[in-house]
Amino acid sequence: MADKGSLKVQCFNGDNYIPVDGSKVYIKQTQLTTTEIELTTNSIGLTEQIDLNAPPIEYSLDKNSNEIPYSLYDITVQREGFKTLIIRGCQIFPEEVAYQRCNLVEITSRNTRQEEIINILPNTLNGDFPPKIPEEVDKPLPPPSSGVVLSKPVIPEYIVVHQGSPNDPSAPNYKVPFKEYIKNVASCEIYSTWSSNAIRANIFCMLSFTLNRIYTEWYRGKGKNFDVSSSTAYDHAFNYGRNIYDSIGAIVDEIFSTYVRRIGKKQPLLTQYCDGKSVSCPEWLSQWGSQGLGSKGMQPFEILKYYYGNDIELVTAEKVEGSPKSYPDYDLTIGSVGEPVKTIQNQLNTISKNYPLIPKVPEDGVFGKNTAEAVKVFQGVFNLPKTGIVDYATWYKISDVYVGVTKIAELRESCSKEKIFIPPITTRLYDKNIPEFSYFEE
Repeated sequence: MADKGSLKVQCFNGDNYIPVDGSKVYIKQTQLTTTEIELTTNSIGLTEQIDLNAPPIEYSLDKNSNEIPYSLYDITVQREGFKTLIIRGCQIFPEEVAYQRCNLVEITSRNTRQEEIINILPNTLNGDFPPKIPEEVDKPLPPPSSGVVLSKPVIPEYIVVHQGSPNDPSAPNYKVPFKEYIKNVASCEIYSTWSSNAIRANIFCMLSFTLNRIYTEWYRGKGKNFDVSSSTAYDHAFNYGRNIYDSIGAIVDEIFSTYVRRIGKKQPLLTQYCDGKSVSCPEWLSQWGSQGLGSKGMQPFEILKYYYGNDIELVTAEKVEGSPKSYPDYDLTIGSVGEPVKTIQNQLNTISKNYPLIPKVPEDGVFGKNTAEAVKVFQGVFNLPKTGIVDYATWYKISDVYVGVTKIAELRESCSKEKIFIPPITTRLYDKNIPEFSYFEE
């Protein structure tokens, strides 16, 4: 393995945005007697980025190759007061940066198990997964009297994923931020080494299919307590706790609210697809075929029209749930003034209480050098390009983190009034609306 890929690990307390510093992270190539690498997380819960051996990049670019295009690494995370987290099979592609988020679980008197283990499944392009069962594209909507029909699709704050077949009641549900779900699916189903055009086209398909499931209440309308499953026969692959890739994450952050729609239709298009190698699908997108077209310079929307026809359009949802204020439709940069700047300054100052590396700034509505520096530090902490500009992706990432830390602060204040002790770093929250979450700490 002459090629190199990169890995960085970031540790948080449960599913929230509270970093865990001082965590010992041990990395070892799976099933090999190579030397174990030891890292330590810093004040933002992040390790240094390290280079690791990976196969030749040609393996992931050649449709006819039968070689596994990534190397596998096992990660062990240890921190006093938390369960040991073991992640088996982190996938490292050549020339790509893999990001492994580690959700650590505190040990309590009611939660004394010492280990958490996550097994990362193979990528669907080289693993043994069932092909998609064809469905009718146009879905019936719930009756208007039900009150659940939305006038327009909105981007949900969270999505509930059933980790298994839709008809398997024993499989757990996971409540996942919508963007993180799409990043997970894309990392499971395509190669991060592909052209940006192909990655974008595939992500548009994943977004549109998922939003169709939500908009039509496909599973909820059948009495299920989830939005989508992780079965490739019905929906998309999803592997809770797996690593994602910077190249994929950046694209999702940029386009997460845009979906495919037939002209004249309301619901997002149920963009079914196949791998184009083990299974062919003339009327759907071929994943390998999209890579061939994208690598020749075909733009993402043209790739989509090539497979789904010319009567489609890309639509950006007007509403993103969970965000206190919507993106102002222009980037904030040095010289910008007004209420959107003040909003970002206030949110960054709130976030800095948990992330002291982010410098506090005057909340004066003027985007100067200090605000740009605070934005740049935030971008570095949360795995965004460090431009110092509040673009679409940065606006909504700041919003996500602001909402997260605000909810934690409100919880602490509420518990303080009720004289309920909350540790300095909060545990995962039990969701009373999802019974499968009852094994989380309350």
